This record gives sequence, structure tokens and C-alpha cells, in this order.
Amino acid sequence: MKIAVGLSGGVDSAVAALLLAKAGHEVVGVTMKLWKDGRYKGGCRDACFGPGEAEDIAAAAVLAGKIGIDYRVFDCADEYEKIVVDYFRREKAAGRTPNPCVVCNPRMKFGILPGLAARHFRFDRFATGHYARIVGSGGRFAVARAKDESKDQSYFLWGLSQDQLALAMFPLGELAKAEVRRIAAETGLPMAEKPDSQDFYSGDCGELLGETAVRDGEIVSTSGKTLGVHHGYWRYTVGQRKGLGVGGGTPFYVLKVDGAANRVVVGTREEAVRTEFRMTPSNWMAVEPTQDRIEGFVKIRSTGAPVGPATLENGVVRVPGGIFGVAPGQSAVFYSPSGAILCGGAIAGQD
Repeated sequence: MKIAVGLSGGVDSAVAALLLAKAGHEVVGVTMKLWKDGRYKGGCRDACFGPGEAEDIAAAAVLAGKIGIDYRVFDCADEYEKIVVDYFRREKAAGRTPNPCVVCNPRMKFGILPGLAARHFRFDRFATGHYARIVGSGGRFAVARAKDESKDQSYFLWGLSQDQLALAMFPLGELAKAEVRRIAAETGLPMAEKPDSQDFYSGDCGELLGETAVRDGEIVSTSGKTLGVHHGYWRYTVGQRKGLGVGGGTPFYVLKVDGAANRVVVGTREEAVRTEFRMTPSNWMAVEPTQDRIEGFVKIRSTGAPVGPATLENGVVRVPGGIFGVAPGQSAVFYSPSGAILCGGAIAGQD
């Protein structure tokens, strides 16, 4: 087969391309160029979006030459600005918790990128270095959790359509991260020891919001008592404990971020635990769209295992054992009773 592989300059996508080439496929590496010099300042952290992209593209080009595959770069900076950065800006300004990867995957990485590639060459499948698997379920395609559960990225893929899943391949779904690094090192790939990107933006996210100066605001209790001062509401998210600067014995956690009032509301851990919240799936995978009651597990952040048992019925998730830190705007992903297969996903709300 001829396979287009999305290359980021990191070790995961590099090994995905290497494995497919070794298996005898005709591989073409493709990369989205997202950064436009002069638009933002950025910083020096490893991130998906920042001036360090030039080094990542250079590394991907070296990789392509080393394993003998064609390589193409497509300028997607303007599309990324409109689709991902503007989304991030709107959500943060509203005090919500955005998931840039969740928007980027269906609309950019598995949408615009293979679409642009298809204008230049024919290919049969589109592969990435995600740690996840694709399975069939009741005549439909679904994403299943990776073998290496510590690196599982199924959470970020809930927005993929059936057509996108039919085209997609995840060569690393059955591998552990340590094994991927070992393969890269043994092959002499230049990114074998490169750290994983942990952030969306390499600089201060306040820059993306137009908040280039410190703007202090109140940190208050649920009763309205002022407990401290924050230096920009956009630096906080529901469930956060670190960096609040509010002492006094009982640990405090962020319960609400009020962007309009530039206020952060905090409370106890018990107050941050919910037994139900709204989640009307906007994309279904393992099951047909339904309002019927389904049972399984739910995940509201990328780290950790799905929580449950849980039920989903008429857009309401109920978790009798409680779930910590449900933040408006973040992704809620519902998994099968085994906890392994993604049923559907949505943007969560608190009510």
C-alpha cells in the first residue's frame, strides 16, 4: 500500500513511518507547518505550536532521507489560526477549559492535512504516531485504548469520523513507549531521545488571548470571601490545586473560572467532586447515535484511567463513586463496559 504518514519531528511518528517502510509499504511523510514568524512571540518549551517547529521539520526531513521516503511539508498556518488558536482563545476567554488536540485531530491532522496531501499524490491510508488502536464494532469503526495504557491517546481522538477512521492507521497501538524508543535508538534515528511535547503552546498562553500584561484578580471562596490574588484567570482550570497561593490549612482546588469577572472560585476537594454532569455526545464510534441508557466508564482528562462504573442516558453521565474536576469545555469520553473501546465523546458541561 501507499501510506501517507503524519510526521511531527518526534520519535513516535518517526517510528511509525519506519515500521511501515520496513513492512514494505510505500511511505510518504507529510507535515503541517503551523507557525508563522512574527504572528506570536512563542517560547522555548517543547510544544505543538511554537518557533521550535523549524527544528522539528528539519528533523523530519533528516528522518525521511535516512529511511528513504518522500517528504512533503504543507503550510497550514492560517487554517490552524482560524480553527485551533481562535477556538482556544474563545474558550479561555469564557473561562472554559479548551482541548486544542481534540479540535486539531479531526479538523487539521486527520482533515486538512490528508486533504492537502491527496491533491498532490494518491495514497491508500493515512497513519500517525498516536498510541491507540482501531477496531471494528457492530459494523462501525471505533478507537480502542493502546496496549501501553500509560501512553494511551484514545482520549484525544474521539472526534474522528467513520470516514477518517476507515482511512487511519496507528502503527504504535500495540507497542510500549520504551519499545518505540528502543527501535529508534537501534536504527539511529536522530529523535530517539527527544522529549515528548507536553504543551499546546511554547510561550505564555496569555499572548494568544491578547493578555500581554499581568491582570490581577480575586481568588474567592464559594461564599464570596476573598482568599487571595491571581495573576490572570487564563492560567487556571477547574480541579487545579498547584499555584493558587492560597494557604490556611485545608487544600483548595479551583471550582470555577469566571473570565468576564477575572475571578477564580476555589473550594475543597469534596466540592470539586461530582456524581453527574451533562455530556451529549457529538460523535459516536462504537455504537450508533442513541439516547438510550448505556453503561461503561468515562474519562474527563487525558491522564489516568477511565472512571466508573458510569451510565450515560439522555445526555447525563452519572458516576455513583464520584468524579473529580469536571471542567466546562473539556472533553468527556465514554468507554465501553470493558473500559477499552471508545463509544462516544463530547464537550462536557457542569450542569
